[in-house]
Amino acid sequence: MGGSDEVDDGGRNDAEEVAAAAAVGVEKGGREMCWDGCGRPVSVCVCAHLPAQPIPTSTTIIVLHHPHALRRNPLSTLPLLSRSLLRCDALPGRRLRLGSHSLLDSLYRNATDRPSAVFLLPGGRDLSLFATESGPLPSVLVVFDGTWRQAKEMAAASAPFLERFAVRVSLGGYDPGVEGPSTFESELVLRKEPFQGCVSTMEAVARALRVMEPSGKGAEVEGALLLLLRAMVGFQARHLQPTKPRAKLKKKKEIMAEMVATGKTNEKKGAAEEQNLTE
Repeated sequence: MGGSDEVDDGGRNDAEEVAAAAAVGVEKGGREMCWDGCGRPVSVCVCAHLPAQPIPTSTTIIVLHHPHALRRNPLSTLPLLSRSLLRCDALPGRRLRLGSHSLLDSLYRNATDRPSAVFLLPGGRDLSLFATESGPLPSVLVVFDGTWRQAKEMAAASAPFLERFAVRVSLGGYDPGVEGPSTFESELVLRKEPFQGCVSTMEAVARALRVMEPSGKGAEVEGALLLLLRAMVGFQARHLQPTKPRAKLKKKKEIMAEMVATGKTNEKKGAAEEQNLTE
């Protein structure tokens, strides 16, 4: 067998062949994968939209992602977010506590009256207003990655730890009474959101960094992340077929109330018909 200096008919030596195979591997299901770049199937590769180098930020981003978030959600934006930002740490788990992350441990032990971190969750204080009212913002951002239900559970479980040194903030626009947009209604939505104001992890971090990064650098970081997200959504939209909106499911109480109302109406009709017969 030849060594690394041998050249095949295509003009590449063995070392180059190995490098090429490593860059574009094959997934268990048979799809070619771009392991060296974006980590996505080659057919939906977004390497052209990734920052040339991970973007340095003044803010440290710590993402607690639910153990099921990556394994069961192929549309998760966290892998590409981690590739795009230099100071982004992803932690698998269901709650934050002492021992989860050395930086958070330090903030917990040295807590003062002034928050040293913020954590994102719909329904919190508006981040932009908080920045205006509190002066310089903390340089640590905590985010929960998972479904809306998982994120709420992780935040609730982490609250006793986080509330010692961090404040809950939101991006505004949250309304649980209004349905969230779908991929066909927004260029930034990978899958239909449950409520208005719920966004992907990547969009949430991008919007937050726009506010938190000093010297106007936030807009540049936000732009780079949203460019990548738009590319992901573009591929997703091309592989989906529009569907009719699903009828809103009725709650058990609503169904029972309708049944009672229908029963009363039928009783009245029966009584009226019986009276007509006797007259």
